[in-house]
Amino acid sequence: MTSNARCSMRQLGVLAIATISLTACATATSEPRMATVCPPVVEYSREFQARAADELDLLPEGSAIAEMLADYSVMRDQARACSRP
Repeated sequence: MTSNARCSMRQLGVLAIATISLTACATATSEPRMATVCPPVVEYSREFQARAADELDLLPEGSAIAEMLADYSVMRDQARACSRP
């Protein structure tokens, strides 16, 4: 092995050790921590829910209000899931 090759191998070894040493210091994630705030879910009585279902049945087929209520139902499910530990 020539002296040039030996020097080159030594430089590679030093570079590898330096790289390993520096990556060992990077223990924290780069993503910022954000607090999760779950919206409250209003609870409705069974009687109130039954009244709402009766009123929903009176709406015409394909009503925009019915579609909005379906979206609201999904959002309530997501809020419930958010607040679970």
